[in-house]
Amino acid sequence: MPIKTILVTGSQGQVGQSLQQVAGQYPQYQFTFANRQILDLSQADQIQRYFQHHQYDLIINCAAYTAVDQAEQEPESADKLNHLAVKHLAEITRQHHARLIHISTDYVFDGQGFTPYCESERTNPQTVYGLSKLMGELAIQGIPVRAIIIRTSWVYAEWGHNFVKTMLKLGQQRDQLRVVSDQVGSPTYAKDLALAIINIVEASQTSDQIFNPVSAVSSVYHYSNEGVCSWYGFAKAIFELSHTDCQLIPIESKDYPTPATRPCYSVLNKTKIKQQTGLNIPYWKDSLRNCLENLGEAH
Repeated sequence: MPIKTILVTGSQGQVGQSLQQVAGQYPQYQFTFANRQILDLSQADQIQRYFQHHQYDLIINCAAYTAVDQAEQEPESADKLNHLAVKHLAEITRQHHARLIHISTDYVFDGQGFTPYCESERTNPQTVYGLSKLMGELAIQGIPVRAIIIRTSWVYAEWGHNFVKTMLKLGQQRDQLRVVSDQVGSPTYAKDLALAIINIVEASQTSDQIFNPVSAVSSVYHYSNEGVCSWYGFAKAIFELSHTDCQLIPIESKDYPTPATRPCYSVLNKTKIKQQTGLNIPYWKDSLRNCLENLGEAH
């Protein structure tokens, strides 16, 4: 059955807003963007009530509890949005014979690896946030539903709270900044992720292999921009491209303790998504330049 109507939950988040930005390029789909006021996924009764009156061919779930440190003090809140709400959405998708795309995270791994994580590698979350996201993944995989899980990392955009905007702000306010240099990963520009999601939807229209049959386990894909850097390297590129005059000092994770342990290594292997959808993934620095140009910061 072709996909025509699409619901995007968490429409005010970085990925949700990026999907709103690119949706106009795809007039063949009828998008509905739902923020927390329209559909509060932390309220089970509200989810049920909403879907009694609305039906879609595809749900793209961008809603999440993403306050990684706060989650350590609020495990129930994280679980409600990242696990239980996802389970509800999967059940509704099954009941309506629809499809589901769910955004997950590199935090489902322990971050102790040295080679890019494949989709099939063992999960071992080290934080409340990571565990809640893994529980969401497992909930989808425990329900016979046509679903795709996309794990991503280090997401940033022109809107919302993210590393790029924080660095730009602090770079203007301070002469010197200390940034962690022993955590390595791949930044993800939310607009690129949004386009990758639509690319998957497009590919699924002509291939039954993208969304697994209901009888099979849901497909998992990894997506981030190409290339690898540390947070220090990321900050350096932000300052260079925006001509921000602020001295950066590399520090170790132990010098910047946080309530939630950050993964040392969270590079994701993207071979599967490239092979199965023919996706061309931009290099992280090129995407960063695009974002900064949109923010009016690049020169």
